[in-house]
Amino acid sequence: MSKTIEFFLNGQKYYIQNKITIFDLISYFDYNTSLLVLEHNNLICIKENWDKIFVNNNDKIEIVTIVGGG
Repeated sequence: MSKTIEFFLNGQKYYIQNKITIFDLISYFDYNTSLLVLEHNNLICIKENWDKIFVNNNDKIEIVTIVGGG
């Protein structure tokens, strides 16, 4: 039996039924991994750990993408 997990991504509330990693979340939302900075519960999260950290209840994830232009 799975428990609903509530988390926040860029201030918006989401619900999931199964445990997923930060990497799964980034892939699902189709972010370009080479152009972003990720904060997990107020700490910068390095790319090498994205597949090791699972999204838990009440986690706060902020993703900032780098955009170039002129």
